[in-house]
Amino acid sequence: MTSALIDRLRADLAAANFSVSALTGLWGIEADAALRRNQRVPALRGLDGLRERLGHAEPCATLARLFVLGLPVDRADLDVALPALGAVGAEELGLAVSVDAGVDAGVDADVLPGVGPVASGASVAAGTLRPLLELRPYSFVDAHGAGSWWIVSDLGELALGHPLGESHVLGVGGASLTLTGLLIPTPVASALDLGTGCGIQAMHASRHADRVVATDISVRALELAALNAELNEIGNIEFRLGSLFEPVAGERFDHIISNPPFVITPRVPGVPAYEYRDGGLVGDALVEAVVRGAAEHLTPGGVAQLLGNWEYHAGQDAFERLAAWLAAPVTPVTPVTPVASPASPASAPLRPDEFDGDFAPNSPNSARLAPLGAESPSNSHTPGAEGAAGAEGAARAGAEGAHGGQQETVQATDAAALDAWIIEREVQAPTLYAETWIRDGGTRSDTADFDRLYGAWLDDFAARGVSQVGFGYMLLRRPAAGTPTFRRLERLPGTLGHNPGGMGSHLAACLAAHDWHAATDDARLARARLAVASDVTEVRHYWPGQEDPTLMTLHQGTGFGRLIALDTGLAALVGASDGELDVGSIVAALAELLDVDERELAADLLPRVRELLEDGFLQHRLA
Repeated sequence: MTSALIDRLRADLAAANFSVSALTGLWGIEADAALRRNQRVPALRGLDGLRERLGHAEPCATLARLFVLGLPVDRADLDVALPALGAVGAEELGLAVSVDAGVDAGVDADVLPGVGPVASGASVAAGTLRPLLELRPYSFVDAHGAGSWWIVSDLGELALGHPLGESHVLGVGGASLTLTGLLIPTPVASALDLGTGCGIQAMHASRHADRVVATDISVRALELAALNAELNEIGNIEFRLGSLFEPVAGERFDHIISNPPFVITPRVPGVPAYEYRDGGLVGDALVEAVVRGAAEHLTPGGVAQLLGNWEYHAGQDAFERLAAWLAAPVTPVTPVTPVASPASPASAPLRPDEFDGDFAPNSPNSARLAPLGAESPSNSHTPGAEGAAGAEGAARAGAEGAHGGQQETVQATDAAALDAWIIEREVQAPTLYAETWIRDGGTRSDTADFDRLYGAWLDDFAARGVSQVGFGYMLLRRPAAGTPTFRRLERLPGTLGHNPGGMGSHLAACLAAHDWHAATDDARLARARLAVASDVTEVRHYWPGQEDPTLMTLHQGTGFGRLIALDTGLAALVGASDGELDVGSIVAALAELLDVDERELAADLLPRVRELLEDGFLQHRLA
C-alpha cells in the first residue's frame, strides 16, 4: 500500500512540475535568497500575488506553500495539487495532517506550526492541513549529467516555529552539498554511505556504484532515507541500522562516503547534543574513529571521502595529529554517556542556513519505530545513543576520562596505512567556533543561556588545550598493493575554481596523475609528452617600461583554483608543453638557450613537473 501511495505522489509531483526552477519562477530570485536566510515572507508574498492574479491556487504553489514554506493549505487545494494521491493519501503517508487532528494528537492547540500563536477564540478553516514533513525539490549537475530529485526530511525551524529537536533529520544542507560536490564519480561495484541521514549521499553514490549500503544509528533517518530512495526510483541502496562500521563488520567497499557528526561539543550536563551534528565523543574523536576504521573496510584501491573538524592543541599542529590517525592502529576509546539537557529557548532566532548539515546519526533508545509523519520533538534527548556511536572511536582516554564514561578497547583487524589527501579549508578560534555552533542550535546571543553555553564551550577547549579548530575535506585510499605513496596534507583557504559538475572528476584525475608519475622514474618522465590543461592560463606582471616580467604565475580555472609562481625555466617548459615535444627535448633546448647545465636544469625542473602533473596543470599524453 505504501509503495502504491509513493508511486502516486511521484506522479503528482511530476505533473505539478514541482521543481527548483518552477519554485524560483513562482516567487523570484530575491525570495530564493531570502529563503536561504530562513526568511519566507518574500516567497509567501509571491505566492499570494500569484493566487490573486489567477483567482485560484496553482498546484505547484500549493505544494510549495505546504512543504517548503511549512504553512497550512486547504484540503480542496491539496486535492487539486495531488490528484492521484489526494489529501487523504498525503495523510496516510505521514506528509500532512488535519489541523483539527493535530490538536487531538497532542499538539499545542494554541500554536500551529508555521502560523504562530492563534488568538483565543480564533478558529482555523475547516479542512485545513498542515505539514508533518518537509518535501523539497532538489536539482544538481555531476559528472553523469544533470539530475533532479525530491527530498523528504523533518520540518525545519520555519515550519516548527522553534529550534530544531535533538533527533532532527535534516534535508540537503550546506555540508551535504559540499560533500556531494567532492564525490569521485568513477564507476565501482560497491559503496558505503556511513551515517546516511536523509540519504542524499547514498542517492548520489547510486549513480556510480552498482550497490550501495547506507547506515545510520537513527531508525527515523533510515525510514526517511528509504522513502527518498523509493520516491526517486532508486533501487540499488540497502539500508542498515547501527553505529559507525558495526552494520558492515567484515565487509569492504570500493567507495566509502561520510558526512559524520563532526561538531566538537562539550560533553557536560546542560549542553544540548544535536543528533545531526554531535557524534557523542570528546573533541574530534568521532572523525578519528571514521578515519581509523576506513582502512579495514576499503577494498585495495578503494577510496573514502568525508568532511571533518580537527583540533589544534597547544604546541602541536593539527596535521601532526591527523598524520598519526592515518598510520597508527586503533586505540582504546571511552564512550561518553550524554546527560539530558534543557531545550533551547523557544524565542531563539532561526538557525542560519549556512550552518545546515544533513547527518542524523543517532536514534531513540526505544526500538519502537515512529511514524514517518511524527514530528521530531524539540526537547528530546537520547541518553546513551552517542555513547553507542563511539564504540568504533579512537578517543584519547585521558581527556575523555575526565568527562566520565567507561573505557572500552576496540581492536582493528586490518589497520593498514592509507594514502591520504587532507585539505584544510578553514580554521576558527575557540570563541568563533563556539558562537557559530551555539547559534546553530537556535540560542540567541543576547540571552543568559547563550552566555552559559559559551562558557561551557570555552571551558572545554581550555581544559583540553585546544587552541584552534580546523575544517576540511579528507580523501583516504587503501593502496592497491604495497605501501602508501600519496600523503598530502595542505591548507587551501579561499575561493575554489569553477567546477559546475563538482570537484570529484578533478580529484580522480589528480590521483591518477600521482599514480602515473609515482611509478615513473626520471628517465621515463623525460620521454613523456605533456600538455597544458585547457583551464590553465598564465599571467605576467611588468614594471612600466620593462621588457622582462617581474612576476609570472599559472592560474588554474577549475579544481582548487591554484596559483603557481613561475621562474624563467619552468615558464618556458610549460609554454613548450603542447603534447608534441617530450619533456627531455624541451629541457635540452632550454639548457642550450639559457646556457646552463642540462643535468642541473633537469634536476630542478622534473620535480616541479611532477607537482604540476599532480595538481592538474599538466596532463600526460601517450606517445
